[in-house]
Amino acid sequence: MNTIIQFMKRHYKIIVLVLAISLGLWSFIPKTSSDPEKDKLLLELLTYVIEKGHYSPAAIDDDFSKGVYKDYFEAIDPSKRFFLQSDMDEFSKYELDIDDQIRNKDLSFFNLTYTRLLKRMEESKEYYKSVLKNPIDYSVNENINTDYEKAPYCTSVDELKERWRKQVKLTTLASLVEKQKIQEEYIKNKNKTPEEKLAEYRKKQGANLNKEAEAKFIEGLSKKDTISTKTFAEMEKQTRITAEKSLDDTFTFIKDLNKEDWFGIFLNIIATRFDPHTSYFPADEKEKFDVSMSGKLEGIGARLQKKNDYTEITELISGGPAWKQKELEAGDLVLKVAQGDNEPVDVVGMRIDDVVKKIKGPKGTEVRLTVKKQDGSIKVITIIRDEVEIEETYAKSSIVEKNGVKYGIIYLPKFYIDFVDKDSRDAGKDIAIEVKRLKNEGVKGIVMDVRDNGGGSLKTVVDIGGLFIEKGPIVQIKSAAGKKEVLYDNDSKVEWDGPLVIMTNEFSASASEILAAAMQDYKRAVVIGSKQTYGKGTVQNVIDLNQFVRGSTYGDLGALKTTTQKFYRINGGSTQLEGVKSDIVMPDAYAYLKMGERDVDNAMPWDKIDAADYSLWNKQLNLDLAIANSKKRLEANPQMQLIDENAKWREERSKEDVYSLQIDKFKLEQKQLEESNKKFKSIEDYNNKLKFKSLPYEEAQIATDVTLKEKRNRWHESLSKDIYIEEAIHVLDDLQPTAAKKELNTKLKKAKGIKS
Repeated sequence: MNTIIQFMKRHYKIIVLVLAISLGLWSFIPKTSSDPEKDKLLLELLTYVIEKGHYSPAAIDDDFSKGVYKDYFEAIDPSKRFFLQSDMDEFSKYELDIDDQIRNKDLSFFNLTYTRLLKRMEESKEYYKSVLKNPIDYSVNENINTDYEKAPYCTSVDELKERWRKQVKLTTLASLVEKQKIQEEYIKNKNKTPEEKLAEYRKKQGANLNKEAEAKFIEGLSKKDTISTKTFAEMEKQTRITAEKSLDDTFTFIKDLNKEDWFGIFLNIIATRFDPHTSYFPADEKEKFDVSMSGKLEGIGARLQKKNDYTEITELISGGPAWKQKELEAGDLVLKVAQGDNEPVDVVGMRIDDVVKKIKGPKGTEVRLTVKKQDGSIKVITIIRDEVEIEETYAKSSIVEKNGVKYGIIYLPKFYIDFVDKDSRDAGKDIAIEVKRLKNEGVKGIVMDVRDNGGGSLKTVVDIGGLFIEKGPIVQIKSAAGKKEVLYDNDSKVEWDGPLVIMTNEFSASASEILAAAMQDYKRAVVIGSKQTYGKGTVQNVIDLNQFVRGSTYGDLGALKTTTQKFYRINGGSTQLEGVKSDIVMPDAYAYLKMGERDVDNAMPWDKIDAADYSLWNKQLNLDLAIANSKKRLEANPQMQLIDENAKWREERSKEDVYSLQIDKFKLEQKQLEESNKKFKSIEDYNNKLKFKSLPYEEAQIATDVTLKEKRNRWHESLSKDIYIEEAIHVLDDLQPTAAKKELNTKLKKAKGIKS
């Protein structure tokens, strides 16, 4: 991925640690308030807190220094398009010295690389602008290798300019070929009758034909065609204009970063060398983390993005103050922001983070936005801030019917919680509510979908696991001192005792793995998914760094998320590196790509401890039968075989780094790629023919909320194309008591037949 920059509480008892660290640090608080002194303090805080609080802190030595050095340059110059080899030669003297600089609070390495990076970035603007100034010759027979990890640094400015030229040329060439393709399709279809176009549309959609979408297509056929064809020269020019604007936007984003932002990146590189999940949060990032974990913020409920010098409203969050007020619209440009009766502040050209800070604010306070509407008019909009819930954060459920039997699907995007307000909603409470709602609708089985769920609160996963079992352990935890703690569900009530399936994939991590592992160990559920989950078996604690400094004049120092414990399955095994292996393995697009914890060079090792005391669930007698039936179905399913073949193809494609920059050869490469990919098109076109619908309470909300309706329609449509959900429903079918009886009767009949 050629980006300029790559960014990457269960409440733990740390009172004793906090006091110890605090007493140790109060004695060396700097007296000045200059930025360098703040940076030095942050370095000291970071390493001190990690070394005292981390589960297994790495030694800060020459090997640590080499790791920071490597990761730092991969983060700030991943495509090697800024620094020259001469720069790297100069920097190399620090490769084994960063550990000493950390100890001595020496900022020499950071200051040197930061200053040089800004200089090189400013120079590179001219490189891409000179390439895009004049028409590009696509007849030249030349290639580009995009494997920048193996590429050497450029030894001269001319060589660096050449690297920029080729990269920019690849971008514009891909865009130009796509424009040509679209125009050729347009010309080809221009003279077809509406009836012919409709017939082709229906054929293309096949089993995915949607009446609402078809109606829109037919409506579009009646509209006058206003598309005009362009010459090669016109399209070539347009691709250069678009590419320059895109690069300008990227560099505007970089320009908006201040030295504090860059130092935050450097600190984060140091933190992640201890393990992949230890990281530094500058003040703004800590706030974003809290919002992502709680799903709530106080503000107006609008999503913003930078658009040249302006801040654009891109979306209004359903149920938020701006959405309710109905004056602010997506596409509006924010010109000024005023707090209550105060004079408005011009925000044109301001960093987007600073604009966001001015718009957000405490519940019940007033903010006035001066916006430019899409029709060019200027309007002042007054909004009273309120608490905003980000709907995408929260659990949602759907009902599907198969052969007259209802089943429920609960999708949980993360194990969210509000660490401040214990009475606020969290994943545990919400899943309990969704389970009750599904029971009330008479479902006979539930799918818990935690695919792509990277984890979250440990407390909530224990609460959720407890919904499906009687009293018993859910997860074991071990601290650095070796002390073991078992987290139990102490409530004997079982909210759902029927058939249960847990869906996972390679990106299901941490709390998702705890839930899947516990249900698997109890033999309470069937785990369906990738060969194994992500493999994150560690617990992190977010520590506010401000608590360690008395009377600081430096402002908010941010926070540190550090690994304090490891968790283990109730059977004693760790999910670290190994993840949770599915009972039913289903191939997917990423099956052969390296993207798990086991593929990270500084990940913590796998180990095991003694098993906890637990009893197997004995109410699901046909678990093995359901697993066996599923495996037979998958082996005989040509669609599954195609998905596996596609995964292998993707893995092979990921190794291809050389592209032709000669237009005819590039087109041929793309055509061959398309031909190879044609056989996999049916994967996208797949339709499981299952109908999904919202629960009654949500249907009532949808009736008055167009945005929510659109989101649910999109979700249900994706479920209808999901072969994994389909198999999960088949498994729930096999877990029904009647399925076991049918199997037994079949075996008895066969046995009688043999005897006779």
